[in-house]
Amino acid sequence: MIQIVTAVNSAINSFVWGPPMLVLMGVTGILMTVLTGVFQFTRLGHWIKNTIGAIFSDKEVLGHTKDKSISQFQSLCTALAATVGTGNIVGVAGAIVAGGPGAVFWMWAIAIFSMMTNFSENVLGIFYRRKNANDEWSGGAMYYLRDGLGSKKGCKLIGGVLAVLFSIFCFLASFGIGNMTQVNSIAGNMHTAFGLPTWVTGVVVLILAGLVIVGGLKRIASVTEKIVPFMVVIYIVGSIIIFITHITYVPAVFLSIFKGAFGMKAVGGGIVGFGIKQAVVLGMKRGVFSNEAGLGSSVMVHSNSNVKEPVRQGMWGIFEVFADTIIVCTLTAFTVLASGLIDLETGVANEVFNGIKVTESNLVSLAFSNQFGKLGSAFVAVAIALFAFSTVLGWSHYGSKACEFLFKEKAVMVYRVIFVLAIFGGAVMSPNLAWDIADTLNGLMAIPNLIGVLALSPLVAAITKNYVDRKIKGKDIEPMLSAFPDIQAEHADAVKHGAE
Repeated sequence: MIQIVTAVNSAINSFVWGPPMLVLMGVTGILMTVLTGVFQFTRLGHWIKNTIGAIFSDKEVLGHTKDKSISQFQSLCTALAATVGTGNIVGVAGAIVAGGPGAVFWMWAIAIFSMMTNFSENVLGIFYRRKNANDEWSGGAMYYLRDGLGSKKGCKLIGGVLAVLFSIFCFLASFGIGNMTQVNSIAGNMHTAFGLPTWVTGVVVLILAGLVIVGGLKRIASVTEKIVPFMVVIYIVGSIIIFITHITYVPAVFLSIFKGAFGMKAVGGGIVGFGIKQAVVLGMKRGVFSNEAGLGSSVMVHSNSNVKEPVRQGMWGIFEVFADTIIVCTLTAFTVLASGLIDLETGVANEVFNGIKVTESNLVSLAFSNQFGKLGSAFVAVAIALFAFSTVLGWSHYGSKACEFLFKEKAVMVYRVIFVLAIFGGAVMSPNLAWDIADTLNGLMAIPNLIGVLALSPLVAAITKNYVDRKIKGKDIEPMLSAFPDIQAEHADAVKHGAE
């Protein structure tokens, strides 16, 4: 049975992650960058001020809400909880092992343009969100596909079909990227670092996650806003210590990255063209796996924010990709490349280090242990556990929103119970198959979402221009806040009185 699943998944994966998908990802990011006036660079100070800067100056960003929405900071933390996971550690190491140091460059490249893909998803998510029967905001790719793309002449059927397909893929992906791969990494690292049997880790994670997930988004958000800042800061501090102690390696590391990216040397002395392909494909795939821009996933929690301005939440999407890939993944890459475990000339990983076989799953752990001894491997195991656990929490919300769209609100609790029970299976299954299935489901989710973003790209450009004209250039014009007249009127009145 496992062999059949592996074969089928491999065939689908080679299709959805072939050149057309990578082109689609790149084109979408580049198009949205151009249509928004290169917003991530031309408005750099503005989006930093209104995201990470606002945490220290705007009480509305941190303030807990009395209704069923969540604060902007909680939406960011829950989104980061889902994106800052094993992809930032195991995924980056895997890209370097298979694609060489050059894969890091292509991870950066996709991230720069993915900032505006994520921005666009969030803008559309807020613009097309609506309240459900439980008075909670419901938004995401399924809604802007159905109500946005579907509202265009002759597109009602295709919009509805793509919305359903996205929801099905998201529903299934929540058990892959959001469950199996994460728990599998926790169990594997806990076994390596502390000798814990994988089934024991599975039971513990199942209980802890169950206590949070069954409580719904409010409880998930309250947990992630505490876990995420702590885990990211601690991991960054550990990585920066390695960076400082290996500061002399910086020129060699960056030279290796750029040489590998443009084929000035091939991985392991192989064919140059093949080396470039591996670097591009692995870098982009792991970059997407890491920040999830283009999948339409994080928009489902960003849409629950108490924000009124679509662009305001869009800017949090830019920061999300920046923090996830440009900061965390880069630090992981430097830690690996400066550790001595990778030959910077050939791009090939050592086979053995201190008597331990080097694999993509333990590469970062060995790099940290090279600096900090046994404490280093224990640190990485705990970091992966926190990263992966928070990802499970975030993705449980995405899956519940897909379930809600497909089967209505009453089915959500059943989904949450099944999701929690599936955690144990993730702990004891084959790690390679878990990652491969997650890769495939990522690609399947991205296809309908990117079609929606591209089709509605003129609208994103118009909403962005409207915001810039009002908030930056000071023009007195009517805001573009929602596709629905009643919500537009309510939010316009709130914005007029200073509530964003």
